Amino acid sequence: MSVELDQQVGNSLYEKSLDCVHCGLCLTSCPTYLETGRETSSPRGRIYLMRGVAEGRLSVSETLSEEAFLCLGCRACETACPSGVRYGEMLEETRALVVGAGARRGPSAVLERWGLRLVASPRALHAAVALLGGLQRLGLDRLGLQLLPASLRARLGGLVPVVPPAAERKPLPEWFPAEGVRRGRVALLSGCVMSELFGSVHRATLRVLARNGFEVLVPRTQGCCGALHAHSGDDARAAELARVNLQAFAEVDTIVVNSAGCGAAMRDAGHWLPGEGEAFAAKVRDIAEFLDDVGIIQPKGRLEATVCYDDPCHLLHGQGVGPAVRRLLEAIPGLELLAHREADRCCGAAGIYNLTQPEMSAAVLARKLDALAETDPDIVATGNPGCLMQIAAGLTARGLRARAVHPIELLDEAYGRADEAPGTQPAIP
Repeated sequence: MSVELDQQVGNSLYEKSLDCVHCGLCLTSCPTYLETGRETSSPRGRIYLMRGVAEGRLSVSETLSEEAFLCLGCRACETACPSGVRYGEMLEETRALVVGAGARRGPSAVLERWGLRLVASPRALHAAVALLGGLQRLGLDRLGLQLLPASLRARLGGLVPVVPPAAERKPLPEWFPAEGVRRGRVALLSGCVMSELFGSVHRATLRVLARNGFEVLVPRTQGCCGALHAHSGDDARAAELARVNLQAFAEVDTIVVNSAGCGAAMRDAGHWLPGEGEAFAAKVRDIAEFLDDVGIIQPKGRLEATVCYDDPCHLLHGQGVGPAVRRLLEAIPGLELLAHREADRCCGAAGIYNLTQPEMSAAVLARKLDALAETDPDIVATGNPGCLMQIAAGLTARGLRARAVHPIELLDEAYGRADEAPGTQPAIP
């Protein structure tokens, strides 16, 4: 099967492909190349396919579709590249080209379309998570899985997260006051998956920001960042969602984000909204990056634990934030930060990649779990919802004792342990 090329996308791909000098320094950073050993499954090989399509030597085919969507989009190749190739942009443009041409088919494509509609609709997502939580409380979730098609049931496996209590899924207050001397005001992205499954991380983020003198705004009109849509080739919907947030955060100077994938997508807003997205993107700061820059109030509470920090790809490679998180963790009294050899490697989550490419996702995760088993920490800390769910599922499946948490939760816990009496931390409605 072959289809016609969208010439505008083809021109963009051709121009960006010229930056690649085919040196191959990206190869050893690529998870799929390390697993398969195939040149076509490397960044260099995929760029060759993209350029071939752009030059008209190759057609938009199933081969291009398979390789474009086999890529995890971790962007580790961008960190390794000496020529500044914008591989992430090229990958998303290629996926949009494939989807637009109708070359993306099969169960994975159906799963993507269903998932993207769900996360973009706050009401539908809230209802779906509430239903899942109800089934879990009644012990019927496993029975519900048995009613799904075998292929989907196998993909979900142990990845279905435990739905938190309803109190953690309540909307955040629109304004949360600073403690002590006010240092400034920031806004917080609440997002979609984070609000439904990681409300505790949001509340920890509010408390830590308040403890450090920042009042926090949580605009009601904000929505999904569009990261999953961009990664799945729905560039038009990604642009629509970016514009909603551009308007929602128009009156603030700093947007704090505690989800690595969301932050990377928002920092790419100029790509989706040329001429207007650049100023919006410049406001975005990861929570660890922001706190590291402004300087935190030293936590007094001790947290006696060994911790492995695992870099989310879209924080390390997409946003260039790495040491800042480690500095925050090292500031916690009693905490011992341990290095592990796969810290800067992808965990295999990659949005919903662990559902659409379960075999490759499991192979990539296995490398990380091997490294974590060698180090044997009490805690694995990482700052992205997909990574948290993927690593938590992997730790459980391997029988490892570590628990997966967001770094901001550890800092929040250290502040809380310094309080003289229970309940002295600010309550969040």
